[in-house]
Amino acid sequence: MDYFLKRPALKMAANQLEDVVQRWRTTEVFKPEDHKLFLNAGHTCIAQDDCTQLLDFIKEEANQHIVRSMGSGLLPALVNEVWRKDRSPANCQAILDQLVQICSMKELLNILLQQVEDTDPNAIADSIIVLMPLIQSVLLRMSESKACGLALALDSLQKQISKLPVPYSHKQEQEDVYGLCQSCTAVLTFVQPFVQEVKNQDTNSVATKLRAALLKFCMASLREPLLHVQLDREANMTEISPLWNFATEIMAILAVIQESLPKILFYHPLRGKEDTILEKDACHLNESRACMAYLLFVQLIAIEVFPTVFCPVFVLQCNMEYINLLLSRKDESWILKGLDLHVKSLERVTDCSLPVELLDLKPFHEVPKNLITIMIDCPIQHLRGKSLVVFQLFIEKLNGEAKHTFSGMVSRKFKYIFKRIMKTSHHAGVESIIIKNIKNQVERYRKSAQEDSWFEETPLISLLRDTIILPQGHETDLLHGMDRVMESLNLLRYLLIQERNNSTGIWIDLCHIADSYTKLLRLCLSMSKSYCRTELKRLREDKKIKAKEFKEVSGKRSVQSLIVKTEMLGNMPCEAQDKVLQCALVTYDLMKSLVVRIEEIIEDSQN
Repeated sequence: MDYFLKRPALKMAANQLEDVVQRWRTTEVFKPEDHKLFLNAGHTCIAQDDCTQLLDFIKEEANQHIVRSMGSGLLPALVNEVWRKDRSPANCQAILDQLVQICSMKELLNILLQQVEDTDPNAIADSIIVLMPLIQSVLLRMSESKACGLALALDSLQKQISKLPVPYSHKQEQEDVYGLCQSCTAVLTFVQPFVQEVKNQDTNSVATKLRAALLKFCMASLREPLLHVQLDREANMTEISPLWNFATEIMAILAVIQESLPKILFYHPLRGKEDTILEKDACHLNESRACMAYLLFVQLIAIEVFPTVFCPVFVLQCNMEYINLLLSRKDESWILKGLDLHVKSLERVTDCSLPVELLDLKPFHEVPKNLITIMIDCPIQHLRGKSLVVFQLFIEKLNGEAKHTFSGMVSRKFKYIFKRIMKTSHHAGVESIIIKNIKNQVERYRKSAQEDSWFEETPLISLLRDTIILPQGHETDLLHGMDRVMESLNLLRYLLIQERNNSTGIWIDLCHIADSYTKLLRLCLSMSKSYCRTELKRLREDKKIKAKEFKEVSGKRSVQSLIVKTEMLGNMPCEAQDKVLQCALVTYDLMKSLVVRIEEIIEDSQN
């Protein structure tokens, strides 16, 4: 009572106010002006940092129904006071704790969730960390509507958490400037009572609905923020990472609520009535699964609960969809996760064991294309290098027929996959990898003495006709295509040496391929060397002219004239152009020496 009598801002006589409070205590119906009067009194107290009397009023038994009817309106002001760092929030926090136990659950939840939605973008972490325990207390009071309320609360909280920048280094994670780590830790605490309830009562309808809400929360968390987080298992061994702990707990919750990881990853079972929300955005759901696969197979989180009955080839086949999704993005963290997942999936597969039938699956077409795109276009060097390693590892895991199909031959079911790659890559380095792999496979199959080799006799000749070529004929840029040309020449030399003393029946065809290729290459070499010598002569003449200008002319005019001439030569300095052209001539001489050696091998066999 004293609380209301001492509020000067109400501008009401003490006896009148006392009559109002007495009326409130004897009625169950409150008018709009009653709500306004109550809120004015409460807000005045909060603004003046004097909440003791307000707390006493709320605790008084005779005022419980008053507070139940009108107290929830004080929540926004109290929440703002709690997270303000320049005041002591103890009494405000105590009032909040009282209100969430007294007021209408539905009304409290709506107000608190609206507070989450209206969070200041600059204070997201501070705000939701204050609100989460209050929302949790309200939800724990609920019964039948608990699952629906939990789903709404988690959705609102995750929308805000997803706005926080993700730390990309250990130092940033420790500093946690934007509060993402604190928020993730807080949301884990928030869901624990509901996880425990599902664990203890997994047969009733409430637990079933809670399970659906928690499953949606876990899948959303895998996508935001975990798909963007850089995790390091080894670093976590020395110092616990909050985000690593968050990833571990999310995977643990899935196990506790009895969600089978293989079913989620491999069989996509999220189609029940309670999972309708999950299926609304299949793309987001696949991104969550991709992150789950990464945590499971790369970081080995929850691997102990994953069944060991699945063969490595099946796991790779299932993971290729997620690998393709990750590699198709332009985000560094996504690409790195895709490369790591691809490596770990391949490492479990025996060398030369992947069957050709797998190449009929779309992901097995798309993933190599994405790897090539990264190798060629990605501006980040370590990603380019890693994609090359993964590309080579993938080829090594294919069996003979699959390697042949991947490298270019038309088999019973497929078109020239390699030929398509060669046409679309436009990159000599990528093409040279495949040509070099052909040589490696021929060598491997001959050493193993396999009778039915896809790299012998007629299949090999068919493959060579599609690969040992100059893409632009006599106009081919030999300097740009140096890697491809050198690998082609090395392959031809190796095969000619091997075949000259064999009777496999491919010698004539092999000689024809070598003869056609070397004749065209000689023409290209002649044109290229002539161009280089002409350019070198021009550069050296220009250099003499510039030297003469320096001697004869001085002053500003001569300097300006020199600048113009330098720009006409292009962006590369004259000295650099000279070195490039000199290196090109050396390269052309090396190509010519290989051409001569090939021609000698053919001539020697004919004598």
